[in-house]
Amino acid sequence: MSYVPRLKKEYQEKVTQSLKEEFNYINVMEIPKLQKIVLSRGVGAAVADKKLIDYSLEEFTAITGQKAVATLSKKDVASFKLRKGMPIGVKVTLRGEKMYEFLDRLVTVALPRVRDFQGIKADGFDGRGNYNLGITEQIIFPEINIDKVNKISGMDITFVTTAETDNEAKSLLKELGLPFKKN
Repeated sequence: MSYVPRLKKEYQEKVTQSLKEEFNYINVMEIPKLQKIVLSRGVGAAVADKKLIDYSLEEFTAITGQKAVATLSKKDVASFKLRKGMPIGVKVTLRGEKMYEFLDRLVTVALPRVRDFQGIKADGFDGRGNYNLGITEQIIFPEINIDKVNKISGMDITFVTTAETDNEAKSLLKELGLPFKKN
């Protein structure tokens, strides 16, 4: 028998049933799914110091277990001393098993390590069922060795779902374990 991540199994067994009852879905294919999770970071200081991109690539690869890629600038900006094609950011797109594994680690290990954590804000939805979450420090992830961090920096995490509305997406993410703030 092959390995199935805990959250994926929970989605298949409990979350689908719960969402089906809550929104009265007729067809199984109507139930929203988590398509992908995208982690990204802009490294604006990389214009002056090229090694910052390498550090960010290493951190993202350690956090996600998948090789990160550098994002390149699309045009020249003279006032920022930026040339077209220079690396100015880092991103990773997680799908499938690695996506569920990362979400499980984020919810159970990383978010509780945030100082004065009260829950995540519920106003990060875009109107099409996707959710954006900003994290201010990368050291909340246990994969990051604090002694080797040269600069504390944050990241953006985007949860892309197949949900039609923000309400459906919020219910899906809440069922998957994201701790939203109580209003």
